[in-house]
Amino acid sequence: MRFNRILLSATLVVVALVVQVTVLARLQLPGAVPDLTLLVVLGLAFVYGHVGGALIGFGAGLLADLAPPADHAAGRYALVLCVIGYLAGLAKPENGRLRSATAPMLVVVAAAIGSTLLYAGVGSLVGDTAARHVGLGGLLFTAALYDLLLAPFVVPGIMALARRAENDPLSENSSSGADVASGWLSSGTGLRIGQQKGGLRLRAARNRASRAGRIKGVKRL
Repeated sequence: MRFNRILLSATLVVVALVVQVTVLARLQLPGAVPDLTLLVVLGLAFVYGHVGGALIGFGAGLLADLAPPADHAAGRYALVLCVIGYLAGLAKPENGRLRSATAPMLVVVAAAIGSTLLYAGVGSLVGDTAARHVGLGGLLFTAALYDLLLAPFVVPGIMALARRAENDPLSENSSSGADVASGWLSSGTGLRIGQQKGGLRLRAARNRASRAGRIKGVKRL
């Protein structure tokens, strides 16, 4: 991944995780907590593709596993978001731009339900049965509802920032400079300049020789 991608992704994930832990988790909403980190991963995966989505999802999930007040095994949510980011990246639109809101909203609902099911499934494998006591059906419904309500305000903005980071003016200047250099080489401007310099030198030498011949002729006279 490019440096600007890593910097932007890390910043957005950290900000989303802080807002989720300090604000959304304290709203005491019924059922699940709105997963702002998941929406950030989805928005970046829509622009960067499945590989970038998997890497960003793994990093975001690992931070969520280590952030307090996490009470589950580290790496559990990292696995979930890695899979979700990879699958969401497969639905990357052309040029990273959304033509309609239907497909992304369906992906958000599928990701909210899939992440909840996958998280509960991994928890059952390691002996965590908290989802059974809370009620898996209520968690699925509220997770999909909250994420679907937040998605129109989060996902388009994340995608716009990611596209703007891809069109970095510094990288454009460097690429344009490379194009100019390659254009110079392909057009043979340097050779022309060299030929012009060589031609000027020959002309100067000829002029000097002719002038010397004239002076000698005058002296002989």
